[in-house]
Amino acid sequence: MDRNAARVIHEIPLERRTLHGHFSPDLEPILTIDSGDTIAFACLDAGWHVRPFEKFEPRDAKLDEGHALIGPVEILGARAGQTLEVRIDAVRVGDVGFTVAGGWSTWLNDRLGVADGEDYVLRWELDADTRLGRDDHGREVELRPFLGVLGMPPEKPGVYATGPPRASGGNIDCKELVAGTKLFLPIPVDGAHFSAGDGHARQGDGESSGTAIECPLERVELTLTVHDDFELSAPIAWTSDAWIAFGFDVDLDDAAAAAVDSMLGLMLREHGLDRRDALALASIVVDVRVTQLVNGVLGVHAVLPHDAFRQATIREA
Repeated sequence: MDRNAARVIHEIPLERRTLHGHFSPDLEPILTIDSGDTIAFACLDAGWHVRPFEKFEPRDAKLDEGHALIGPVEILGARAGQTLEVRIDAVRVGDVGFTVAGGWSTWLNDRLGVADGEDYVLRWELDADTRLGRDDHGREVELRPFLGVLGMPPEKPGVYATGPPRASGGNIDCKELVAGTKLFLPIPVDGAHFSAGDGHARQGDGESSGTAIECPLERVELTLTVHDDFELSAPIAWTSDAWIAFGFDVDLDDAAAAAVDSMLGLMLREHGLDRRDALALASIVVDVRVTQLVNGVLGVHAVLPHDAFRQATIREA
């Protein structure tokens, strides 16, 4: 643990004890922290690779079949029904990554005619300092690294897959959750039991092939703070440019409706607008985007820029 005037930082080692591949409220926390403390860690890529084509061992074939996650971290005093703020302070990529397309059956791969045959792999060299990635064809992209999975387990006992996003977070896969943003999640269980992982160096909205630039992360810093002054039923996020509201469902229409509904609630809280007024204004200034199409439970996010509108001063005649 490193203490300084600004914050308390807990360094989490990358080892078998700190890794898991499922969500469960029954998992023992690897660490207990105070609200407002920071956790710092490195993580494997989602597929548990320590280097290309070599996976971390030992692994449990059943319990570790999901994303390689760091956690869970318990927060003292956190209670179900409160809100967890995850401030994303730093995300630094490792030096290699990959993207896979086709070769397995999904509803989208089936429709695109790429489900059969071998998968296609792009291999990436990543430079955290220049924030550039170069694939094996020499094409370069600017890196915008983020964690695909940030979340807590459902409240009921059991073993839950890491693949689908939930009200308490999980595999959200939103490209906007880069360093400098804040994610707010409803806390489902006492202690919060927060976990994170699934490094992405760059991703487009939708994550169309089912993978981003999947990569290990050399260092992540997250500050975890509990709030009891507002309630949430679904995740929202704050970025330097906008507020974001999320919706998740197996049906894309329902996911979109959930995201817009959450945005209307956010506009009520932030701007004091009633529901119909908020919806009318949202139709003008809120963008509704597909977060991801590939996690079984689909994701949609509604985006309200901070400068989308302002209240003019009305002068009396």
